[in-house]
Amino acid sequence: MPKLMIVVGSVREGRIGLPIAQWVRGAVERHGGFEIDWADLKEIGLPLMTEPNHPRLRQYTQASTIAWSERVDAADTLIFVQPEYNFSYSPALKNAMDHLSQEWWRKPLGTVSYGGISGGTRGTAALRVPEMALGLVPTTVNVEIPWAFKQIEDGVFTPLDSQATMLERMLNELTSLDAALAPLRAAPRP
Repeated sequence: MPKLMIVVGSVREGRIGLPIAQWVRGAVERHGGFEIDWADLKEIGLPLMTEPNHPRLRQYTQASTIAWSERVDAADTLIFVQPEYNFSYSPALKNAMDHLSQEWWRKPLGTVSYGGISGGTRGTAALRVPEMALGLVPTTVNVEIPWAFKQIEDGVFTPLDSQATMLERMLNELTSLDAALAPLRAAPRP
C-alpha cells in the first residue's frame, strides 16, 4: 500500500488549515488506498534552511533535516494542504520543500488549497515552479476552497459536495500516478 504524506502547510496561530487537513485525512482513511503519514509543519518545527551543504548532496548535518528527509523519502505520494498568502504560498511550506531535493523526485502531488475569493489558486500556481524544479508531479485534479472559514464551525470543516467529489477524484489520480511513477523513483535520478 503506498504511503501518502499529508502536509499541513500553515504554521500560523488560529490557522484554518488544520480542520481542512483533518477532513482530508478522514477522506483518505475512507478511501482506503493509502497508508497515511500526517506531517503538520507546525508540530515538526523546521528551522529556516541553515544546512551548510546543498540539499541535492544529501549531506545533512542537523537532526531536524535528517528526520524530515527520512519521512519525505519514505512517502510515495503527497497532498499539500496549503493557504494562499498575499497571492502566493506559505513560507513554511516553501521552507519544508527547500530543505530537501532528491527526496521529492517523481512523487505525485495533490493540492488542497484555501484562501479568499480564489480558493488558494494563486498560491498553488506560485508553488508550481519549485515543485517542478524538485521533480514533483502535480495532479490535474485539485481542491480549491474559497472563503474556507465559512465552512468551519466549532473547529470542524464541512466540505461542499463538489469539494468532496474533487478530493475523491484527486485520490484516484494519485493512485494511478503512483503506479506509473514508481519505476522512475526507483531509477537513479538524471
